[in-house]
Amino acid sequence: MKLLAHHLRLRTVASFVSLAFAAQMAWAVDPFTVADIRVEGLQRVEPGTVFASMPVRVGETYNDDKGTSAIRSLFALGLFTDVRLEVNGNVLVVIVQERPTVASVEFAGNKEFSKEILQGALRDAGLAAGRPYDKALADRAEQELKRQYINRSLYGAEIVTTVTPTERNQVNLTFNVTEGRTARIKDIDIVGNKAFSTGTLKDLFDLDTGGWMSWYSKSDQYSRAKLNADLEALRSYYLARGYLDFSIDSTQVAMSPDKESISITVNITEGDRFVVSGISLGGNYLEKEDEFKSLITIKPGEAYNADQVAQTVKAFTDHFGNYGFAFASVEPRPEVDRANNRVAIVLQADPSRRAYVRRINIQGNAKTRDEVVRREFRQFESSWYDAEKIKLSRDRVDRLGYFTELSITSAEVPGAPDQVDLTVELKEKPTGSISVGAGYSSAEKVSLTFGLTQDNLFGSGNRLDLQLNTGKYNRTAVVSATDPYFTANGISRTVDLFYKSQKPYQDQGGNYTLITMGGGLKFGVPLTELDTLYVGINAERTRINPGTNIPAAYLAYAERFGYSSTSFPFTLGWSRDSRDSALAPNAGRYQRLLGELGLLGDARYFKANYQYQQYIPLSKRYTLAFNGEVGWGKGLSGRPFPVFKNFYSGGLGSVRGYEQSTLGPRDVTGAFIGGTRKVTLNTEFITPFPGVGNDRTLRLFGFVDIGGLYGEGEKLSASGLRASTGIGFSWISPLGPLRFAFAVPIRKQPGDRIQKLQFQIGTSF
Repeated sequence: MKLLAHHLRLRTVASFVSLAFAAQMAWAVDPFTVADIRVEGLQRVEPGTVFASMPVRVGETYNDDKGTSAIRSLFALGLFTDVRLEVNGNVLVVIVQERPTVASVEFAGNKEFSKEILQGALRDAGLAAGRPYDKALADRAEQELKRQYINRSLYGAEIVTTVTPTERNQVNLTFNVTEGRTARIKDIDIVGNKAFSTGTLKDLFDLDTGGWMSWYSKSDQYSRAKLNADLEALRSYYLARGYLDFSIDSTQVAMSPDKESISITVNITEGDRFVVSGISLGGNYLEKEDEFKSLITIKPGEAYNADQVAQTVKAFTDHFGNYGFAFASVEPRPEVDRANNRVAIVLQADPSRRAYVRRINIQGNAKTRDEVVRREFRQFESSWYDAEKIKLSRDRVDRLGYFTELSITSAEVPGAPDQVDLTVELKEKPTGSISVGAGYSSAEKVSLTFGLTQDNLFGSGNRLDLQLNTGKYNRTAVVSATDPYFTANGISRTVDLFYKSQKPYQDQGGNYTLITMGGGLKFGVPLTELDTLYVGINAERTRINPGTNIPAAYLAYAERFGYSSTSFPFTLGWSRDSRDSALAPNAGRYQRLLGELGLLGDARYFKANYQYQQYIPLSKRYTLAFNGEVGWGKGLSGRPFPVFKNFYSGGLGSVRGYEQSTLGPRDVTGAFIGGTRKVTLNTEFITPFPGVGNDRTLRLFGFVDIGGLYGEGEKLSASGLRASTGIGFSWISPLGPLRFAFAVPIRKQPGDRIQKLQFQIGTSF
C-alpha cells in the first residue's frame, strides 16, 4: 500500500513537470496543419475518449495555445497520471499513462453491515469496480465507511485498505474492518433542574442507559439526532408548564478511552414559572372574531403552555385556510410581566391574500396509479384553496393503507401570487400480505388459518382476498374481489365465492358433515365522506351429509327442509369509519350494521349484526379502546332459524382465552352449534411496547373480554356470559398486522374449551 502510494505520488509530480514541460515545448512549436493524430499508451481507455477531449482535429491548425489546452483537458478527465504531446512532422502524437482501474472491491471482518450495503456506500463516494483508482478517493472511502460504523455507535471501528496491483494496470481493493464493540450510554445526567426530578426528565428521553428491550430499540446507542430530539422534548416539557425562560445551556458528550461507553451531561436553566393573564386578538380576522375565539385552547389563569399556543396558532391558520387564505400567518406575541411572573398573549393575524389551487402533483407512487390517489381528493385543481378539504383528502388517502408516509405541502406559483401548487409526497409499502394464524387445542392440536391478500392489485386500488382454514374439523375457503370505484362516483363492487365444511370433534363422535357453498354480489354506495351503504344478494347451497351422532338441531332441520337447501338472501348494511388509522388507530370511531334477509329459497330468516369501536387517546402514548358487537337472528314464515346461519363466539375476535367458536349452546351430542343471539364486549388499554419510545407499530395491550352466545328460545341472562383477561402485543409486521394474546378465563363453566395462547395476523380485538 505504501509503495504504491509513493509510486503514485512520483507519478503525480512527474505529471505536473510533464505539463509544464509540454506547455513549454508547445510554445516552441511553429503552427502547422495536422495531418494525423496518434494516441499511444492506452490500455483500457477508448481512443474516442481522448479524441473527444482534444481541442484540435485533423485538418486544423495546431498552435501553442491548443497544445496547452489539450494537455489540460486530458488531465481533467481524471483517467491519466501523465500526458505528453509530441510532434512528428505534421503528425500530432498524444502519449498518455493511464491511472490504475479498480478491478474489485472486497471486505473482510464486516459483521454489522452486509457487503452490498458497504459497496453501495463506497459507490456513493465514487469508488467502485471499473472506475479509476485514486488514493484521495480511497481515503475518502475509508472515512465514509467509518461514518457508517459511527452511525451504529461503533466508534472504535478501524479500517485498513490493501491495494493489490494486477494485470492490465488494474488493482484489487480490500477493506479490512475491525469493528470493535458497540459504544453504550453509561450515564445521562441533567444539571440545574429544581422543579422536576432528574428521573422524571430522563423519562422524556428516547435515549437511556439500556433495558430489557434495548436489543430492539437501540435506545442505549448514542446518536446525535436522537439526542437533539430528546433535548427538544425536554424543552417542550418545560415550555408546556409555564417556564417561558427555560434554556439548555450546554450539552457534553464524553467517551471513554476504549470508545465503548458514553456519558451525557445536559446543563439547563429553568427560569421562573409564568401564568397567562389574558388572550387578545390583533390584526385582521375577516370580521369572524367569534369563530376564531372558539378555537382558542389557551386558558387564562393557568401556566403558560407552549403546546396550547401552538395548537391555537395551527387552528387559526387552518381556519383561515378554510376560507381560501393559504398564506395566512398568525404570530403569538407574549407581553411578559416579569415582576409578577405573568404573560399576556396577543394573537396577531395577517390573512394575506386568497388563493386557489393551480395543480396537484403526486410524487413517490412507483406502483400506485395517480388516479387511485386523485379520486380520494376533495380539494380539486382550479378551485379555491380549502384547508379542511385538503385535510379530508389526506385522511382519505391515508385510510387506503397503501402508504407508510404521506404528506401534502403547498408552494406559491412564481409570478402568480394568488395560486398555489399542492405536492403529495408518498412512500409506498407492500400491499400484498400473507396472513397466518395458529392455535393449539386438545381437540384439533395445531389449527392453521392462511390468507393471501392484495389490497392494491397492480396499482389499481382493487382488492383480492383468499382465505383458507386448514383445521381438521372446520375448513373454509373464501375468494373475494373488490373494485372500490366500480363507478366513477365511488360505488364499490365486491364478488365473493365461498366454501365451508364442518365436522364434529373426535371426542364428540360421529362422522356427519355440514357443507355450505355459494357466492355473492355486493355494492357499496358512499353516502357521506364517512358513511357507506351496502346492498347485495347471495346464492347459497347448504348440504348436510348424514352420519352417526348427527346433532339433533341439524337432523330436525334436515327432516323439515331436506338434507340439501338453497337460499338467496339479500344483504343491507351501513358503516361509518372516522378512525385516524385502519392499522394502528389511536383516535376515532368505527360502526358497522349488517342485515341479512332470506325470503327466496328454502330458508326464511332475518339476521342482523352491529359492531361499535371507539378509540380514546389518553395521551401521546396511551390509548383506551372499546369494541362491542351484538347479533340477532330469527326464523320467518313459521320456520326455524337456519342452524347453519348461527352466530359463533370464542377465540380471537370475540372472547380470548377460549377455543375458536366453542362458546354457547351445545347439542345433546355435545356438538357446538352456535346461537341465534350474540353479545361481545372488549376493552383494551394500549401503550407502545416498553423500550421502543413512541413507536406505535409495536404496541402492548392489556384487555378484558366479556361475551355470551344464546340459542333460540334461550333466556338472555348474565349467567351465560364468559369473561377473560390477559395481555398481548400487536405488531405491524412485513406480513401484516400481527396480534398475540395470552388470556386467562375469569368467568367460565365446566366443559368450556380453554386456549390461553393465541395469535393471528390481520385480526382486530
